[in-house]
Amino acid sequence: MPRGREPEGSAALTNAERQARWRARRQAQRQTPVAVKPPRPARRSRTKRWNDALREMFAVQAECAVWFEALPESLRDSATAAALQEVMDLDLDTIAAIQPPLGYGRD
Repeated sequence: MPRGREPEGSAALTNAERQARWRARRQAQRQTPVAVKPPRPARRSRTKRWNDALREMFAVQAECAVWFEALPESLRDSATAAALQEVMDLDLDTIAAIQPPLGYGRD
């Protein structure tokens, strides 16, 4: 039948010593840093989010135009060139003319 651990010293620990070690181990484990939730971002209005999305779409469209211009002639008939051309042909000015409705006096 297996026995417990061999004592580290010349004699086995007393109950009080064993309990003191256990408490010290638990105290060391508890001192780990507490996870703090990051603060929630401020709530932005629908209009601000809409305008930010429009800005991002215009930026992506401009990047696609630069990418298309940098393509070599051998790739002008590829699927990538066709996709870039479709993005460049999107009429974002029509979308930008639309503004979402204001919401209950919060905007």
